[in-house]
Amino acid sequence: MAKGQLRWRSGLAARTGGERGAGTLLMVGLVATVIVITALVVPLYWALSVRHALAAATDAAALAAADTASGLVAGYPCDNAELLAGVNDAHIKECVVDGRIVTVTASRRILGILVTTSATAGPPPTGAN
Repeated sequence: MAKGQLRWRSGLAARTGGERGAGTLLMVGLVATVIVITALVVPLYWALSVRHALAAATDAAALAAADTASGLVAGYPCDNAELLAGVNDAHIKECVVDGRIVTVTASRRILGILVTTSATAGPPPTGAN
């Protein structure tokens, strides 16, 4: 700045005596943003992991039912599927037995939303290598 020139400050900086405390305010905003993003992401991540666990439970229930339908395991296919799904906190909505092929549909509530998955299991097709 040249000698004799005045520096004029206008707005909030002039009334408050500068930018003192601006760094603190920026940090508070940054921390609040991180907290909000974390509060949104963590429940969604948890719901996604529970959804994958439900899919695995449905697959296991379908495999158990198919083993029962093919005679490898004693009992009734849908009863065994329901038993295995219950161990994994899933509820069987539908169990369809078509010969030795079984389709199981299971559900579970995640964050108040009913999530449903289906799985089909049975012997491999004839002629498969």
